[in-house]
Amino acid sequence: MSRIGRLPISVPAGVEVAVDGTVVKVNGPKGELTQTVAAPITVVVEDGTVQVSRPNDERESRALHGLTRTLIANMVQGVSEGYSKQLEIVGTGYRVQAKGANLEFALGYSHPVPFEAPDSITLSVEGANKVTVAGIDKQQVGQVAAKIRKLRLPDPYKGKGVRYAGEQIRRKAGKAGK
Repeated sequence: MSRIGRLPISVPAGVEVAVDGTVVKVNGPKGELTQTVAAPITVVVEDGTVQVSRPNDERESRALHGLTRTLIANMVQGVSEGYSKQLEIVGTGYRVQAKGANLEFALGYSHPVPFEAPDSITLSVEGANKVTVAGIDKQQVGQVAAKIRKLRLPDPYKGKGVRYAGEQIRRKAGKAGK
């Protein structure tokens, strides 16, 4: 049995989980998320917990069991607490500024780089070189943070670029190093 899949998901106060056939809806103080559950997996809500089960031990069922449980647990945490990722901008002249709900980056190119925030994602700027991406959908928060990082990947020689907060960049020695 899947070690992750068999764990019950506790539903905190203020969060409602509704199962309608193969669609799971999670509603909480921060918003609402929906997820379609794959065919052999069943989801049951009973007295403050959500239980995910599978009918057999086939390879596909085992693979989907833990995945489904993790997706639902992420939805419950997202609507109750939310998710956020911090990014740092490192480099001389590299900076970011807020333009309404969107951002504008100066990353060493000849032009400023605009970035539009998708719906349900909040972008905030702290100082001139820190960005926080926040939202209720874990996958979408990570995807937006990855897109921002991709605007100027960290350079292995000088370490300049956009990086996750606390990310260690492997540095190369360059020409002078032996």
